[in-house]
Amino acid sequence: QEYEGDRNEAGERHGRGRARLPNGDTYEGSYEFGKRHGQGIYRFKNGARYTGEYVRNKKHGQGTFIYPDGSRYEGEWADDQRHGYGVYYYVNNDTYTGEWFAHQRHGQGTYFYAETGSKYVGTWVNGRQEGAAELIHLNHRYQGKFLNKNPVGPGKYVFDVGCEQHGEYRLADMDRGEEEEEEELLATVVPKWKATEITELALWTPTLPKEPTSTDGPGQEGPGAEGTGAPGEEAQALLEGFKGEMEMRPGGEDADVLREEGREYDQDEFHYDMEEGNINFEEEETRQSDRQD
Repeated sequence: QEYEGDRNEAGERHGRGRARLPNGDTYEGSYEFGKRHGQGIYRFKNGARYTGEYVRNKKHGQGTFIYPDGSRYEGEWADDQRHGYGVYYYVNNDTYTGEWFAHQRHGQGTYFYAETGSKYVGTWVNGRQEGAAELIHLNHRYQGKFLNKNPVGPGKYVFDVGCEQHGEYRLADMDRGEEEEEEELLATVVPKWKATEITELALWTPTLPKEPTSTDGPGQEGPGAEGTGAPGEEAQALLEGFKGEMEMRPGGEDADVLREEGREYDQDEFHYDMEEGNINFEEEETRQSDRQD
């Protein structure tokens, strides 16, 4: 491969340099003892680009990777993988901001759905929404636990109009059949929301001293008191209209976006098809680096 730059006494690439690899990729940046080490820019011939830190030929530290489809990751790397804290910008304008582990979303993170304005704020396990979280929509939010992208168990919907609906997500009842059939049904079953009660929000306001007036009778509450009765007409009307949204069903707002998310490079970006065939281009980067002068 072609190389222009500094070398040490042993003839190894050492210092600043520029290289063109046999596959057409290029690297410009720091070297140490023959390996990419320090700050550098690696350009893939398919349009992908990594700008950031290297340690012994591997992406390690802070760096930005722009993928061939235009999506990009900005954040921490370890041993050639997204690891630590970072932000992924998807081509459909969705974003994930939070923790990564071994190349996957893992830990605490926020996924923003650009099309709907909703966002998932909470726990991730191996790239999936799992654990305690809050799914925030434009005029209401759901608080509870998630498993494999679906809400499970007890939780509550909190509405901006000032009420909460408590309940739980249960797996839909299904007919018992052959063992194989049950496994297929379990793979496609979607939890359904079962409401148990509706309460008003416990709103807090500062308590201000006020002058007693003739209109203040005993037993009357000030403007900051908590409501203890049933929700008002506005809340009831909203809940009536919201019944159909309580079920997390395929084809719904979140399901559509989650499927769209799955089509991004999030799941398969490190196996991008290059012109010559199916090549893992980040592994190719490492292989080519071994064929040095």
